[in-house]
Amino acid sequence: MRHDSFPVKGMWSKTERVLEMKTKINNPEINKKQNPLLTKEGCPQDGVVLKPKQINNLPKYKLFRKSLRKNLTSAEAVLWKMLQKRKLCNRKFRRQHSIGKYILDFYCPDEKLAVELDGQGHFEMAHSEYDVERSCFLNSKGIKVLRFENKVVFEFPGLVLEEIKNNFNHPALKRTPPKTGGDSE
Repeated sequence: MRHDSFPVKGMWSKTERVLEMKTKINNPEINKKQNPLLTKEGCPQDGVVLKPKQINNLPKYKLFRKSLRKNLTSAEAVLWKMLQKRKLCNRKFRRQHSIGKYILDFYCPDEKLAVELDGQGHFEMAHSEYDVERSCFLNSKGIKVLRFENKVVFEFPGLVLEEIKNNFNHPALKRTPPKTGGDSE
């Protein structure tokens, strides 16, 4: 698939781009080489246990992820400027990172935290059900999902960043104190 077959930035909404790319990804002509351990959606077959590394950034979604990174929505571009280059509490975020068959807007691997920006399409019943299914899958993998409406990113960016920070785990609080030699009194 050539990159010029992707829509021009701003030409379609993100939802339309996602649907177009899903059609291309699920096309048997494009996906001739199927991993026998995965279903055609990229999820493990029944009885197959995959290591966590095997569900991240599956190769069959590479062109789709790349297209989404090149065609950010305006809300995604604004939030990315605030998250990139470890600007938020020195945490690394990835954009358009896939886990299984789902592509996340932003993902912080150290925190196992996904940040999703929802445009108007997410409030329709069909898309709402898809979001619930997606969140359940991600939660089963130990990933917490935060959702924000696009307009909140523009109107209250500080609150969005604060909410993301509030969902960071604090490793210092989880660590046990180092053992020191000497008496146990």
